[in-house]
Amino acid sequence: MIKYSNQTRVLVAVDCIILGFDGSDYKLLLIQRGFAPEKEKWSLMGGFLQPDETLDNAANRILQRLTGLEDVYLEQMHTFSKPDRDPIERVIGVVYFALIDIKKYQQQINDDFHARWFAMKDLPGLIFDHEEMVQMALTKLRYKAALHPILFELLPEKFTLPQLQAMYEGLYETKIDKRNFTRKVLSSNILRKEDEKDKTGSKKGAYFYTIDEEQYKENFQTILKFIPKNEIPAASES
Repeated sequence: MIKYSNQTRVLVAVDCIILGFDGSDYKLLLIQRGFAPEKEKWSLMGGFLQPDETLDNAANRILQRLTGLEDVYLEQMHTFSKPDRDPIERVIGVVYFALIDIKKYQQQINDDFHARWFAMKDLPGLIFDHEEMVQMALTKLRYKAALHPILFELLPEKFTLPQLQAMYEGLYETKIDKRNFTRKVLSSNILRKEDEKDKTGSKKGAYFYTIDEEQYKENFQTILKFIPKNEIPAASES
């Protein structure tokens, strides 16, 4: 086999930022690192790119190993390439972020990695440059969610409009006018109203909604602004 001569080996790692929403808080799924350096410290789920894999293949493999889930929202975010980012040898880090339904994850948990959900406002210290990765993911998610219905990927099959609004308010750390939010969401035509109500919060209850999958897919790249314009991050932050 012909190889390039006089070249230094560089490893490629794929790290997954796995986000969920439990109805009140955004959460990040972390694992305890099982080897040195930084053994037993908290880390994003990751692994090295194999010779026969594409980056997308590797990210899906890593996500499936931890959560047991397939066909979830997964997007390549950024490449981290500082020469000293890993103390052992030169490693390029390609980062993906995934949005999953926490309830689905809990049904298929893999305990091998000592995985645990942490509220975003109460994260532990992370290894290497993983904290920088997470902060970048939040910035990109805020920008994208202001334009496209990407946050719907975090929802269970049935949900209420108050739950949906709480999810948007949690991401942007702001209060949104209920009437305007409801009007904008319903006018998008991507939701189906169910006959059943959620009465856990009040006697009157709130109707459950489900996603119209066909309309959702057709409108995913359409600009659907559910939050006030002044809350949308600048495009330069994306």
